[in-house]
Parts: sequence; C-alpha cells; structure tokens
Amino acid sequence: MAVRRTAVLAAGVLFAGIPLLTACGTPHQGAAAVVEEDQISVSSLQSQVNDVRAAQAKLPNGDQLREQSGNLSSSTLFNLVLARVTDRALEDAGLTISRRELQDYLKDNEQYIGGRKVLETVMLQQRGVAPDQIDAYLRTDLALNKLAEHIGARRDSPEGQLRLGELLTKTAKSMDISVNPRYGKWNSTDLTIDPTAEPWLPKPTGPGAV
Repeated sequence: MAVRRTAVLAAGVLFAGIPLLTACGTPHQGAAAVVEEDQISVSSLQSQVNDVRAAQAKLPNGDQLREQSGNLSSSTLFNLVLARVTDRALEDAGLTISRRELQDYLKDNEQYIGGRKVLETVMLQQRGVAPDQIDAYLRTDLALNKLAEHIGARRDSPEGQLRLGELLTKTAKSMDISVNPRYGKWNSTDLTIDPTAEPWLPKPTGPGAV
C-alpha cells in the first residue's frame, strides 16, 4: 500500500489534535521518563535540550527563541516518548518504516520548504528541534502519516486528528509509561503534561536547562 507522504510543515501544526500520553507511577532514578523497559535518561534529555539552545544562540533572534521555547525540556521529552509510542503503534498495526522511506520523506520536506538550510531554520524556530534531531522528528511524523492512512483518517481534518489521537491514546494506555515530575505531571482528563505547581520539586540544571 502506497503511503501519501505529506510534508511535515504543510499542515501548520505537526501534532495538532493529538493528545499527549497517559501513564502513572514513578520513573526510575536518573530517568526523565521510562517507557516499558526503555529509560530516557535525564542526561540524554538535557543533551538534546542543550543542542537546541546552542543552535538557537547562533540565530539573530536567538534570545527571542529561547524565551518563546521556555518549557523546552518537557516538549523535548514528549517528542521522545511519542516516538516510542508511535513505534509500538506501528508494530501493533504490522507496519514498518524503511530507511528509504525516511530518506524520501526528508527530501520531500526539504523540497517543500526550500532546501535543507531553510528546513533546519524553520524546524528550530517553529518546533524547537535542532538540526541533528530532524531525522528522528520526521520519522515520528512519517509514522503518524502511516498510522493515519492505515485507519483511513486524514491528519488535516479534525475528525482524522481525533481518530489518530484515540489510536495513540489506546496504544499509550497499553504501555507502562512514567515521567519524572520535574518535567510536569500527567493530566489524565486532558491527556496533557501540565507544569508542576510544587516549588519543592528539583528543576533541571545546566546551560540549556529550562
């Protein structure tokens, strides 16, 4: 079955209508999150945040971008968790993503936006994604396209976004997912990561911390 490759930036908002993931429990020590047995360490998350901050600093509007992407740690962590959930959803549906498919999708996005450099700038400014994180980010987006087509949903329609969101929520609930509260707390009603209100919780530290 041929999968329609819709450029990630064409829809305006990449994850519009797609809920975050519900879970409960306490993550392992030193982990920003744990998905099944896969630990996303605080150090690896902070490294990705630092990469974004370093890339932002090279742009003329770097200070403005830093201010606009204040909760970068939580949004980056969400991307990492979502990637694992979409991988499980692909597996459950009997779908795969080949290296060639990912390369073609990357090329589609580069052509759509006007070249690699433009893509890097737009992804950094609009998505908070560093240049070396683009491939992983686009792989998740391609997975969402495949899953949407598999269930006959359109990602550019409210109904399609709702159906895809329901699929991801069902998948996430079947998985053992826990998130370190320093990056937020799960809202099981709205399926979002809300900021923690407790001032005693330790916050990330380091040059890229937020």
